[in-house]
Amino acid sequence: MTTDASGEWQRWHEERVATVSAPYGPLALTGTYWLEDYPDGQLPDIPGSWTAGDGAVLLTAAEADGLTVDGRPLDGEVRLAPDPGPASAARVGYGARRIVVLLREGAWGVRDFDPAAEARRAFRGIAATPYDPRWSVPGRFTPYDAGQRSVRVPNADGRERGLALGGELAFHLGERELTLQASVEGDGSLWAVFADATSGSTSYRFRFLRPAAPDAEGRTTVDFNRALLPPCAFADHFVCPFPPPGNTLEVPVEAGERELR
Repeated sequence: MTTDASGEWQRWHEERVATVSAPYGPLALTGTYWLEDYPDGQLPDIPGSWTAGDGAVLLTAAEADGLTVDGRPLDGEVRLAPDPGPASAARVGYGARRIVVLLREGAWGVRDFDPAAEARRAFRGIAATPYDPRWSVPGRFTPYDAGQRSVRVPNADGRERGLALGGELAFHLGERELTLQASVEGDGSLWAVFADATSGSTSYRFRFLRPAAPDAEGRTTVDFNRALLPPCAFADHFVCPFPPPGNTLEVPVEAGERELR
C-alpha cells in the first residue's frame, strides 16, 4: 500500500510541476494592479483605460491598442466582471498575454499573465520531500458552533484582509496532538494556511494544505506529503494570506513541497 501511495504522490508531484509551469500558471504572473492606485486608468505596460464603477471594470481602448475581448479586437468600451476561471480563460488578451480582472473585498484589480515571464523561463522545479507514510495521518474536522468566522490576517502584498474559517482540524503527529484552523471550500474540501518549525529555513515561510472533504463524522486525512507552496512562492504579485492565529505548528513538518529549486 505504501508503494501505491508513493506512486500516487509522484504522479501528483509531476502534475503539480506541470500546472505551475504552464503558459498561464502562477509563474507567468508579472503584475497585480489595484485600480484605486491608478486613478487615471493607466496601468503599467497594459494599454487602454481601466476604471472601476457601477459594479464592474470599465475598459476603454482603440483597436490600435491591440487588446482583445472574447477573442475580438476591442474598439470602444466594455464592462468587465471578475474572471471566474483560470487565467488562460480570461476575457481580455494582449497578444499572448492574458489580463485577468479580480475583485477582493470591494477593491478591483487587474492581473497580467505573460507566458514569456522571466520566472517561467528560469523555473527548474519544486524541491519536495519524497513520500513518507508517517506524514499522512487521520484527522477530524469540527465546524465552529456559530458557523463560519472571519479573521483579519496580513497578506503577502503587505495589506490586511479577511480570511474565512469554518472550523478546527485536529490530528496527531507522533505523540503531539495538533490543530489547524481551516476554511471550507465550495466542494466541502478543507484549506488550511500553516507554518511550522521549518518555515523560513528549510521550507518556504508558510504553506497550504488541502485535505479532502470530511465524512459525516468529520473524519478526513491530513497528508502533509501534499503540503503546497502558496502562489506567492512563484510570483511576488499574488496576495496570499499568512497563517491565522494558532496555525503555526511548533513541530518541524519535513514533508511536501519546500521551496523552488
